[in-house]
Amino acid sequence: MVFKRRNKRSWGRTIAEALWPRGGWTRAAHYMKHRLRRLPDAPHRIARGIFAGVLISFTPLFGLHFAGAAFLAWIMRGNILASLMATFVGNPITFPFIAAGGVELGNWLLGHPGVMSPLEIFSDFGQAGAEFWRNITSLFNDEVAHWDRLHRFFLRVYLPFLVGGMIWGLVCGIASYYISLPVILAYQNRRKKKLRDRLAKRVAVLKGEQAKADPGMAPKSGSKTETGGTSRDDAAENKG
Repeated sequence: MVFKRRNKRSWGRTIAEALWPRGGWTRAAHYMKHRLRRLPDAPHRIARGIFAGVLISFTPLFGLHFAGAAFLAWIMRGNILASLMATFVGNPITFPFIAAGGVELGNWLLGHPGVMSPLEIFSDFGQAGAEFWRNITSLFNDEVAHWDRLHRFFLRVYLPFLVGGMIWGLVCGIASYYISLPVILAYQNRRKKKLRDRLAKRVAVLKGEQAKADPGMAPKSGSKTETGGTSRDDAAENKG
């Protein structure tokens, strides 16, 4: 294959680069910003896609962010690729802040007491995932399924995260839309102007080369003057 890696990455390296890219998160962010600006679509469609990706990134739908962002962008008639790129907002660095802010706001809105740290939130997510898997496998063995812990997890963590995360996602998504729209519009206009200038220079060069290759096609300065002068001299001689 043409694009196949020479050295196949191990699972450990793949996971490590997912948590921390080789060039760092700053370089990855600049790359994503560059790719978003260069998408071949209308600026408002790209901005809608960014809104969808940012909004979904603030929800506890872990594992479904890509699908959710693409579906929301499709409903809004936004750019689906832009929505997938915008889910980059949710990454290992920002997820602790997103989770803590979403759960705290959700608990406040729902009237639940207490504050949870990011470590407690992700620990509960891990335990809930393991409990859900045990309940599924209990259908095929003699174990008894227990759903009470998952019910408590839903009320204590998941629902507050969903409510608070949606609000934070709407706020940040709307801000991302209005920030990205003029930036993308200015970039595309600047790029179009560069292409027009480059095309104009190319046309001028081609015309110059054509004139050098075929001198007869170029207008002869002074030819009319010489012809006019000769005609006047002939007329004067005839009168004389």
